[in-house]
This record gives sequence, C-alpha cells and structure tokens, in this order.
Amino acid sequence: MIAAIPLKQQKVGTVLGVLAVVLVMVMIVALSIGQVTIPVKDIVMIMLYKAGLTAQEPDAVLETVLWSIRLPRIIMTVLIGAALAISGAAMQGLFRNPLVEPGLIGVSSGAALAVVAFVVFGIALIGNSVFGTSVMMPVAAFVGGFVATMLVMKIGQQLGKTNIAVLILGGVAINALAGALMGLVIFYADENQLRMFTFWTLGDLGGATWQKVLITAPVLLLSSVWMLTYQFPLNAIAIGEAEAFHMGVDVERVKKSIVFFSALAVGVSVSLAGIIGFIGLVVPHLVRVIFRADNRLVLPASLLGGPILLLLSDLLARTLVAPTELPIGVVTALIGAPFFIFLLIRANHRNEFNTR
Repeated sequence: MIAAIPLKQQKVGTVLGVLAVVLVMVMIVALSIGQVTIPVKDIVMIMLYKAGLTAQEPDAVLETVLWSIRLPRIIMTVLIGAALAISGAAMQGLFRNPLVEPGLIGVSSGAALAVVAFVVFGIALIGNSVFGTSVMMPVAAFVGGFVATMLVMKIGQQLGKTNIAVLILGGVAINALAGALMGLVIFYADENQLRMFTFWTLGDLGGATWQKVLITAPVLLLSSVWMLTYQFPLNAIAIGEAEAFHMGVDVERVKKSIVFFSALAVGVSVSLAGIIGFIGLVVPHLVRVIFRADNRLVLPASLLGGPILLLLSDLLARTLVAPTELPIGVVTALIGAPFFIFLLIRANHRNEFNTR
C-alpha cells in the first residue's frame, strides 16, 4: 500500500497542478485515438481553424470526427467524471465513511427510474421534440435522484443523527425498489424504448452532442463548484457533528446542500449517459490513500481525478473491441467492483462495521 503523505509536507497547488496536466494529456490522447486516428498536429490545426486563428482548411473528415463527434464526447465525459467524483467525495466526507457513494444510496437508480418513466410516459405528453426532451430529461433525473436520496436519508435517521449502517442498507433497499419499478415500466415499453433501458442500465457516452453539452454543462459546473466550497465544513464534520456545530458550522444546512447538489449532479449525469458506477467511490478513496482525508485536497483532487479515470475508461471502452465499443458502465464496474470488495474486506478487518 502507498504510504500516506501528510498534507503539510506537500503543496496542494502542486498536486492539483500535476493532476490538471495529466487531465489535459489524457484529453489529448482521447481526442487522438479511436476508430479514426487524428494526429495531434491535426487536432491543433482544427482547433485553430475553428477559433479563426488560421485560414488553412484542415482535412474535412478529421474535422467532422473531431468537432462533431469526439470533442463533445470528451467534454461531456470530463463534466460527468468531475460531477460523479466530487459528489462521492462530498458524501463520503459528510457521512464520514469511505464506502458511501451516490449510487449506493439511491441517487443513480432513482434518477434512472425517473428518466425511464419519462421516456415511456412523459414524451407522449410533451411531444418528442429534441429541445423538450433535452430539458425535461435532466429535470426528471434530478427529481428522481433527489427523492430517492431523501428517502434513504430519512431511513438512516436515528434520534436526529444519521446511522451509516442503516443508511447503506436503506440505499440497497431503495435501489432494489427502483429496479423493480423499472421492470414494471418495461412491461409498458415498446421495442425502441427497451433499447433505451439497456442504455440506462449499462451506461453509454456515445450520445454526446453539442446541444446536450451546452444545456447541461452549466448545471454540472454549478453543482460541482458549489460542492467544492464545502472543504472547511466537511473537515469540521469529520471531527464530529457536535464539534462542527460549536465551530460555527450549520450541520443540517450542509447536509441538505450536499445532498441537493449531489442529487443534481448525479441526476443530470444519469440523464446524459445512464448509470456509471464506482467513479464516486474509487477516485476520492485513492486520493485519501495517497494523501490524507483532508477535504482541502480531497475535493479538488477528486474534481480532477474523476475525469481522468472516466476518460481512460471510455478510451478502453472505445478501443478494446473496436470497431464496436463496450458500455462505459461495464468498464467502470470491472474497475470499481473489485476495489469496492477490497474496501469492504479491509473495513471488516478493521472492525469498522461494529456499531456498538
């Protein structure tokens, strides 16, 4: 295991700077590699041409692949990776448990259920306009994720405090209930809608368009940046809720805000790409293993690390079985599930599940 590095012995800015450079490099590789390989010099030329900084026209095929297909996909992947990772980091800090992630407490399944119900029943009410669908699907996803999360939190409340073990079990129950209700909705779905269910259950980043990016980017950026501002309150809550209260932290307001923006970020992410698991679990925990559980570093590092992991996963999904591609949720589950099992085994050996 990698030894933890005390936060005072390294500069947060340096760590974040390195992660930012790695993110840019991974983005360039992701833009370049695919069924059509685009050399880096052509990427630069196309970007300059689109910015109006050069009159030299690039190759038409490479321009179409880069600008219309690959670039919106990469940007959407970065936004979703950041939203999922910082949501996981914030919820782990809030509940003081490294095993908590948005999908585990019902956000993803609740959002997916709402979107699936909207696809089957809602589109018939508002019409199948592209703009209406692009706006209402994120709204439905947020409402579904938020309602599911509030139910789980209500189940986990014990004498005014959150019981983590009960909360996780409640999340399992809500996930099972959402899955059953999705199965019920499938009974009323046609063949085209059944294909969309596969999209929601396995995850897919292939549907990225500039329209989707422009509509949802402000919401994902707002929710991610807002959660980034809770570094001090989460550090205080890590000591204890009573101690945090005496330090001037409105604990209940922090809880509600983080749950709200996590549900918003994850819900919109699900509306764009379906259920992508384990990003919110793996990335924050890796940061804590390498450094320390200090949210001054965990939150911003997760914001940068999430896109890196999701971009690499998407790159694998696009290239391992080319010319077809694997569902992104399958790749992240293959990475995250063994890691989650490792966390459970280690927590059990440390007797972290002893609630007495």
